[in-house]
Amino acid sequence: MDKLNDPSLLKCHSYINGQWHPSDTQIAVTNPATNEVIGYVSDAGISDVELAIDAAKVAFKTWSAHTAAERANLMRKWFDLLIANQQDLATILTLEQGKPLAEAKAEIAYGAAYIEWFAEEGKRIYGDTIPAPANDKRIVVIKQPVGVVASITPWNFPNAMIARKAAAALAAGCTFVGRPASQTPLSALAMAELAERAGIPSGVFNIVVDDDAKGIGQVLTQHPDIAKFTFTGSTQVGRQLIAQCASTVKKVSMELGGNAPFIVFDDADIDAAVQGAIAAKYRNAGQTCVCANRIFVHDSILEEFTHKFSKTVSKLTIGNGLHESTHIGPMISTKAVADVDNLVNASVILGAKVTLGGSVAKQGSHFYQPTVLTNVTNDMPIAKEEIFGPVSAIISFTDEDEVINMANDTEYGLAAYFYARDIGRVWRVSEALQYGMIGINEGIISNAAAPFGGVKQSGIGREGSKYGLDDYLEIKYLCIGGI
Repeated sequence: MDKLNDPSLLKCHSYINGQWHPSDTQIAVTNPATNEVIGYVSDAGISDVELAIDAAKVAFKTWSAHTAAERANLMRKWFDLLIANQQDLATILTLEQGKPLAEAKAEIAYGAAYIEWFAEEGKRIYGDTIPAPANDKRIVVIKQPVGVVASITPWNFPNAMIARKAAAALAAGCTFVGRPASQTPLSALAMAELAERAGIPSGVFNIVVDDDAKGIGQVLTQHPDIAKFTFTGSTQVGRQLIAQCASTVKKVSMELGGNAPFIVFDDADIDAAVQGAIAAKYRNAGQTCVCANRIFVHDSILEEFTHKFSKTVSKLTIGNGLHESTHIGPMISTKAVADVDNLVNASVILGAKVTLGGSVAKQGSHFYQPTVLTNVTNDMPIAKEEIFGPVSAIISFTDEDEVINMANDTEYGLAAYFYARDIGRVWRVSEALQYGMIGINEGIISNAAAPFGGVKQSGIGREGSKYGLDDYLEIKYLCIGGI
């Protein structure tokens, strides 16, 4: 942490109602690249979470009364501070999460973009007037903030996942209680420090760090003063959290697991498809919910694509994310490495072929080799389960209908990608794929102006875009009589 230009960004306590709250117990934060402890953060308890909820409830009365322009001005200051401190925030992120520094810097800019976007979009929360059934009546529809919002976010994007939830909440006039992953709390706390510097009022943005995911999750999903709950994580956990929210009938938005198909048709630009697949697969060591999970390649170009793709993957450098030469950083834990290795081995037993990589890397127990598997079928474990690691599973196909059926053969529906030149095929495939987001001749699809989210068991609701405010607003109908 001596690499920071502003060491005061490094915070070690939960941020509640504008105050830093220490506790008697601590959580060690470890750099996955070196296994070294880089700091300790106070471990909050249930009482701290309840204190944050109470503070957010009180702050909601005044924050929701601010004009949209007043909220936007404060959020814009927050955005400016995030960008001004981009290098330090990226260093903190890389040290606690592991991704290459260039990717970390991109994440800071990406997360800040949501704050900038929603600061402006909050000024455009429009209502309606509706023709009334009688001359002495008027019908008006207005939109109002739901209230206190709670979030649980994952370790793979410890800045951006919080930013895109909090940005929409604050812009709508809601207050926010965030629970970051215990593996990567420092990024969230640095965001809180900058929110305070920006003048975000006490109680509006709260961050609670703890090591009791189940216990804190129960509070955030069942507390009567939480109006809306938002989660990014696995589908399995998401199902449980949705069930817990039912007890108080909360609004929920969920961004859950994925099993993204990446389809390369016979009319595709193969070189472009290779680069798109690399971007969609190996970013953050394959630890993203929109990573390409299954790469379907038309059998007429299978050999050429596989050769070019494997050659490109073989040039990816594994190492510490702070090193400029690193393309693939560590995975978040040794368990994550073991899970990926087990998927590879189980599929190899069933006939998959390791064309490249296929084992734990020599750099250490947190690193897995960038891997390419061929001779994969759609019923193998590597194709059925979310890989969440730097492993590509290549599957051949013969025709359009066949690959659409294979691509849709999953409970997930978050992101999908395909490369093709024929405009008719572009429309047919785009409409037939059962996914919330489609990348067409593009491997990177997420941005603040676009609605991020999935269908089927990949989620509920959207983040980003003009649609991203909807989950933080209630529609109120006013019937005015006696006119």
